Formats: sequence, structure tokens, C-alpha cells
Amino acid sequence: MGTGGIAKAFAKDLQLAPGHVVAAVGSRSLTTAEEFASPYPGCTPHGSYESLVNDPNVDAIYIATLNPYHSPNALLAISAGKPVLCEKPFALNAREASEMIEAARKSNLALVEAMWTRFLPHIHQLRKILSSGVLGEIICVEADHGQALEERNIPRLALLENGGGGLIDLGVYPISFAHLVLGAPKKISASALFSNEGVDSQTSAIFDYESGAQAIVSSNMRGRTPCRAVISGTLARVEIDRTFYRPTTMRVVTKDEVVTEYPNNYEGHGLREQAIEFARVVRAGEMESPLLTWDETLAVMNSMDEIRKIIGLKYPME
Repeated sequence: MGTGGIAKAFAKDLQLAPGHVVAAVGSRSLTTAEEFASPYPGCTPHGSYESLVNDPNVDAIYIATLNPYHSPNALLAISAGKPVLCEKPFALNAREASEMIEAARKSNLALVEAMWTRFLPHIHQLRKILSSGVLGEIICVEADHGQALEERNIPRLALLENGGGGLIDLGVYPISFAHLVLGAPKKISASALFSNEGVDSQTSAIFDYESGAQAIVSSNMRGRTPCRAVISGTLARVEIDRTFYRPTTMRVVTKDEVVTEYPNNYEGHGLREQAIEFARVVRAGEMESPLLTWDETLAVMNSMDEIRKIIGLKYPME
């Protein structure tokens, strides 16, 4: 559902996932749907989202529409009895996310946030490293995501009415990463710089935890930042290279400077891994993924809500 850049990248990467087929595509324009469907034999174009979700040949819906429409589009698919893999940000706020989750629960349907980073091989390896205790007590997480997007004036990012801004589109990556490592914070501090259109072009936040650990996260649409992540512990640290949220290299460095490298041998973009896990969830009769549970998705949305409250960012459709 949706035919923008992320939908095209997802469909292309899906070709590397055995057993997965782009069976149909829905757009508000039949012509656009037909153009999107053309590279995929047997893909049925639909000129409306309602037509797509009611297609009997469709097993599940991947939602890749503009941010403000994630919730209503997910609810539409769920009401038609279709499991949903919904692009990040999962919703505009925690209230919408809760409504989506409750609808899935009542319908006994799978609903998974398409935060693709959580399903990648190097993150699977990271989970093993974290559980091994080799890092000691985690004391700090640092992650940033910055791209030179503001100068391109892309409507979906630049306009409040489209749910734009760096926090919700870029910041969700380091925020979700911090939640993966340390969970939900007890306190959040934040500050931001705003564009002329009223969306945040640069936002930084500090998460404080009961353990004394901190996470320092930032998003930026003004320029390209390192896009790296570091997890520091009392015994060692993990360094995840650019770009931390997609398949990449990383290493563990002990306090004695003993280095263990983890190379990147991944083929493709990496978007298909979320679809593979989503298919497993659906086939198993489950409703959520243990790699990104509903509680975790809600916790991330709550953190983003809190940051927006602190910096004074509110969307007109809320």
C-alpha cells in the first residue's frame, strides 16, 4: 500500500526472499499502481486502498504511505482481515499505535512495525553480544541519523501536514536502537532546531535510565552525519559503522583494546528481513514478533511523544 521510494526499495529487495511475491499494489491512482506493478509479473494494480485490502489473492499488507496515514491505512487492512507490516514511524503518536494494536488483537491478526533494523543479521549478532555479558554493565549508548534532506524540500519531510520532520522520520532509528539496548528511559531531555515550515530539522535527546546509564540520540535533516552507533560498557564497547541501521560492519573493543571484527557479507538492501520474520509470525499464528513486540513499539512511540512535547512539535491532524 503506497508506491513511494521505500515501497519500491522493499519490493525490489523482496525478490531475494524465497517464497515472497509482490501479488498486488494499491495506490490512489490506478496509473501509478500500474507503473509500480509493471516489473513484477502477476502483480495486480489497484486504484484504491480499499480495492487492495479486499483482493482475495493478497495474504498480507505492507503499508508504505505517508506518516499520517499509517494508522488509518493499517486499520483499513485489519478490518478487511489482512495481517499488517506497517512502516516506521508505526503511527504519529502512541494513541494511534494503541488503537492499531487493539484492532489487531481483537481481530487476532498479526501486526508488526517495519523497523527493518531490528531484523538484520548484525543486530541478531548484537543481541548475542549484549546477552553474553562481554560488555559488562552498559553505561552509554550513542546513535545518530543525519541526512542532507532539508535542502531537497521533499514534501513528506518538509511539511507539518505530512507528518514531516527529522525526529519522526530519522530519529526513530536511534531512538529504537536505544530502546533495543537499554529499554524505556525514566527521564528524557531534548532540544531542537526548526525549519521555516515548522518541522524539526535537528533534534537531540538524552535518555536517563534507572541504572545510571544514558543514551544520546540525534536526528538531523540539515547535513550528513556519521550515522554510527556505539554501545559502551564497563568492560568493552561495540562500534557499529556507517550506516548503523542497515547491514554494516561492527566490532567489539575491550578495555585492553582487544578487537573482534564482525564483517558485512550481506547481499541486498536488507528490507526483506522484516518480511521474512513477518511471514514466520503469520504462519505460526502469532500476532507480534519477539524481535519487536507491541510493548516495544509503544514504548518507542511514547519516547517520541515525550520528545515532541518537550520541543513543542505538534501535527495539525492530532
